Amino acid sequence: MVDAEGVPWHYGAPLKEQLDLERNTGVVDRSHRRIIQVAGPDAPTFLNTLLSQKLDDVPEGFNAGALDLDIQGRILHHADLSYSEGSFYLDLPAAQADTLANFLRKMVFWSKVEVSEPELALLTLLGGELEVPESLVPVYSRKVDWKGPHRIDLAVPRSELDAAVDKLLAAGAVLSGLMAYTAIRVRAGEPELAVDLDDKSIPHEVPNWIGRHDHPGAVHLEKGCYRGQETVARVENLGRSPRLLVMLQLDGSAPVDPIPGAAVEFEGRRVGKLGTVVHDCDYGPIALALIKRSALDLGTLNVGPVSASVDPDSLPADEGEKAGRAAINKLRGR
Repeated sequence: MVDAEGVPWHYGAPLKEQLDLERNTGVVDRSHRRIIQVAGPDAPTFLNTLLSQKLDDVPEGFNAGALDLDIQGRILHHADLSYSEGSFYLDLPAAQADTLANFLRKMVFWSKVEVSEPELALLTLLGGELEVPESLVPVYSRKVDWKGPHRIDLAVPRSELDAAVDKLLAAGAVLSGLMAYTAIRVRAGEPELAVDLDDKSIPHEVPNWIGRHDHPGAVHLEKGCYRGQETVARVENLGRSPRLLVMLQLDGSAPVDPIPGAAVEFEGRRVGKLGTVVHDCDYGPIALALIKRSALDLGTLNVGPVSASVDPDSLPADEGEKAGRAAINKLRGR
């Protein structure tokens, strides 16, 4: 299920809360996420050797995603990352925090690095560009580069969470529940690891996570020396991932919604796995799903008794022939 424990799913009118973001700035309580701090003079090079993002020379205020992969390139952890005043802050779902923090601590060895978990809480501003009041000074803020509306994440001391929300409301923000945020996240093609992916998932299954052009994503394609990079390089240069994360539009006339983890089928044959399911103010029920590439253009799919279709806008742009494949074809005289 979607990670939502301990924060408001909505405030009584979830679809209206999402619709209001078209003309207002919503403040979403995402304090259920945990934040890991990595500090010390060796922190940039330390994290650069472990994670998929290039971090050895980032400037103050750098924001991006980052992945921890296993030796086969499968995703173990995904975090949103910020660099502020000499420290890296990685926020991620609570269920992932202990294993990532333990891994980082085990890898310190002689590096001058300290891994800790400060008492910070995350708030997200969505929609309009609200000016954060001067009285609210976050530990760090992050302007997020994603396919959704204008978004700023603010980390504040957990003890000051309620006061921070009050200051944002006084400045003109409105309360938005996690359901509104989740609908926007699904439309933006941003997965939550536990519900949308599985233990075989590799980075290229999530197109938004691959850094291209000015979009940093969560994977930097021009760095090396991290666990799992061989898989990233091989897929990028020679082929494509066998599956792709896409948005499905679900039949809104069905009496019940399908549940995350259900099989996505075509004519009785399993072609994918359902992830986050949520109701959207414009599309009705929508979902993220990992779908085999061979099934992306088959037409109507089914999740149990519920019909579904791949939203064409969720498909990535064709990157053209891969450089490595082109070189091989040239050697073969094709």
